[in-house]
Amino acid sequence: MYELTKKRAKALLIDSAIATTVSFSLEPLLKKKIKSPFFHAMVSPHLVFWGLEYAQLRMNGQTAGQKMMGIALKDESGGELSSEQILKHIVYRDTIGLLMYAKDRSRYDKYKGEKYPNDLYAHTVVKKVD
Repeated sequence: MYELTKKRAKALLIDSAIATTVSFSLEPLLKKKIKSPFFHAMVSPHLVFWGLEYAQLRMNGQTAGQKMMGIALKDESGGELSSEQILKHIVYRDTIGLLMYAKDRSRYDKYKGEKYPNDLYAHTVVKKVD
């Protein structure tokens, strides 16, 4: 496994832990407004995770996990990400990105962890930062 891939995985775990904490904190407030157990089990955690990731990438260019791991998600040209790129990156990763990777893993080996299916789709790249 490439070093960058390990850093990406650790960053995602850190971001997931943060989102889970926030989701659990919001749950009592949301239960008063929304009575559906399905919403609290399936929808709310994803919305919180995606919302936090989007907000952090839009405002800081990095999530907390990425910052801790010393990596950043960038546009292919090295610039800032657009809102559309962020949304494409997040949604594709969490829907069909894993299936695309499993289907043709060797296609992504040449990128050494910098690009995965969601990165190719959103025209993004993950780089180490100092």
